[in-house]
Amino acid sequence: MTRRGLLASLAALAGSTLPGARSAEAASAASDPSWSLSDAAWKQRLSPAAYAVLRKEGTERPFSSPLNNEKRAGTFHCAGCDLPLFSSKTKYESGTGWPSFWQPLANAIGTKVDFKLIVPRTEYHCRRCGGHQGHVFGDGPKPTGKRYCNNGVALSFKPEN
Repeated sequence: MTRRGLLASLAALAGSTLPGARSAEAASAASDPSWSLSDAAWKQRLSPAAYAVLRKEGTERPFSSPLNNEKRAGTFHCAGCDLPLFSSKTKYESGTGWPSFWQPLANAIGTKVDFKLIVPRTEYHCRRCGGHQGHVFGDGPKPTGKRYCNNGVALSFKPEN
């Protein structure tokens, strides 16, 4: 296991969505009023795992998402509201166990500072529904040098036709 993989696994344990794990704060506010749903409506709309990540800012276990291995051309969408977030052209293998991208689509995400692990990190969320996606780090590839480390359960994939 690489150092990055070890650190990613430790971060996942700290923010685990396992039963009994401490729940994080609610997701960011939706920018689109039609996506300002009640907690009950989100629970009905999402799977328990997607709800824990998208609405409670949880973290899925590394290497648990089939989207980590998705190699087809297409677009990754928010699993909460279906907003396109990332092109497959910006996906790369980071070794962390989560789908990683070097750039989001234009006007797709919002960010905020997160202190859950004491050290400040930049959390990003779906611009439209406010659903938590993951964190952005400065250790990605060129041309941006960014690593948008995404929870796979917070995404859906639509292949190109």
